[in-house]
Amino acid sequence: MNIITNIWNVMFNNILSQPAIFIGLIVVVGYILLKRKWYEVAAGFIKAVVGYQILQLGASSLKNTVDPLLKGIQLKWSVEAVVIDPNFGLTAANSALESIGVTTSFAMITLLIAFIWNIVLVFFRKYTKVRTLFTTGHIMVKQSTVATWIIFLLIPELRNMVGIILIGLLCGTYWSVFSNLTVEATQELTEGSGFAVGHQQMLGVWFAYRFGGLFKGKDKKEESKELKLGGALKVLDDYVVSTTLIMLLFFGVIMVILGPEMMKEVDAGNFGSLAFPVYIFQRCTSFAVSLVVLKTGIRMFVGEMVESFEGISGSILKGSLPAVDCAATYSFGDPNAVTLGFLFGAVGQIIAIAGLLIFKSPLMIIPGFVPLFYDNATIGLYANMKGGFKALVACCLGSGLIQILGSAAAIMLFQMGPFGGYVGNLDWATLWPAMGALMKYLTVPGAVICIIGMLVIPQIQYRKNKKDYFTLGMEE
Repeated sequence: MNIITNIWNVMFNNILSQPAIFIGLIVVVGYILLKRKWYEVAAGFIKAVVGYQILQLGASSLKNTVDPLLKGIQLKWSVEAVVIDPNFGLTAANSALESIGVTTSFAMITLLIAFIWNIVLVFFRKYTKVRTLFTTGHIMVKQSTVATWIIFLLIPELRNMVGIILIGLLCGTYWSVFSNLTVEATQELTEGSGFAVGHQQMLGVWFAYRFGGLFKGKDKKEESKELKLGGALKVLDDYVVSTTLIMLLFFGVIMVILGPEMMKEVDAGNFGSLAFPVYIFQRCTSFAVSLVVLKTGIRMFVGEMVESFEGISGSILKGSLPAVDCAATYSFGDPNAVTLGFLFGAVGQIIAIAGLLIFKSPLMIIPGFVPLFYDNATIGLYANMKGGFKALVACCLGSGLIQILGSAAAIMLFQMGPFGGYVGNLDWATLWPAMGALMKYLTVPGAVICIIGMLVIPQIQYRKNKKDYFTLGMEE
């Protein structure tokens, strides 16, 4: 048993918790199945790993640009609250598990069971209608840990191996079904690039795709997927320019309100001896730089991932698609939609937080960067594709509101307030609280109902598009 545990620990520490390596190894398997030459396999591995690391570099830089603002807001108004961000959620869930005497290794066993269950569902796709393999390793780690705490809290009698198996089936079903729900939307956005979204706002992606079209104007000219601007505003068609200017208008104003002393306190490394206006401009341009870096990494790793996955989808898991990080979609559609989605989502969050303050909520929420940016930027892309600017505004404002209010409800239901963090992404502010409420009152039957209910969704999808269901995103 110790040998198995040690092998699993090595796999977890060096592969599953290292998303770049995990993606690279999937590329290796795919190219081997395609019978590529060894040096092509090696090159594919390197390009996939380096591409993902470049994506991570851009993502880290984006986070470092926004975090000082969030910290400054917290200090300026002396707000003490729960932070909604997957990284804080992971730490909080680990602390919560330790508080009841449970080792965090239970959550890693949950991950293993969930991933195997995802593979099983795809392997038997003829019956399950599941087409997507969840490959976003770092997301899987966080979700498995939080889900383990949720079930152990709500159903104490399942704090054993039976419970771990049930949690694994629940997580694996969620990964399989909701990434599968993004296939049609992502193939339309990316013009058949051959991947789906495997992240934490998959329900939001489906909603924006399904209902965004309600905002489409009757004029055919409004059907363009891009936000077209005329006259002097035409310069905003360049997303580097538009991102910088929008950030100046939005975050620049916030920095001015916070003042130079506060910004120097929370961001001393970047502020240095700069004049305040120069610091503001530099921080806003760095956001655009980070997006360029992010998109460069996306193009590298997605290209290798999609091409190599043909080997897996053509042999081991025929007809399957990889479900990857939502950031992979940012090289498609209108680039301005990414920035605007993020900003309108932020406005929605601010409105929701103001509501909590006005109504004197016993729980206050501090926004984290990951839900704030990645959820709303992604939803903005899909909403804009289906219904233009109006759909983007409506969906992202709604997303921001729900992220705060839904997370507040979830934090109270799952008792994560004392541990200071929660996931906060849209799926975890909507779907998971709903499932949690069902499991709280129905216990084990509630969990079983959740699993069966989710497995029904691909069956409904298949009935609506039997002809092309298993060929979407496949190379001819």
